[in-house]
Amino acid sequence: MSASEKIKARAEQVVGKTVKKAAHVLGNRTTEAKGTALEARGKARAAKEKGKDFFDH
Repeated sequence: MSASEKIKARAEQVVGKTVKKAAHVLGNRTTEAKGTALEARGKARAAKEKGKDFFDH
């Protein structure tokens, strides 16, 4: 996994989790769903990169 892709994946996860928590506190369900989606996208990106590393070796 390249360092820049790893950082992007982790950043998406952190931002998504932060948005989700803030929206939950404020009671904004739409933004909470967007935060959840962003977090899931970060997790998917990390899984993709791990898969690429697995098959490269």
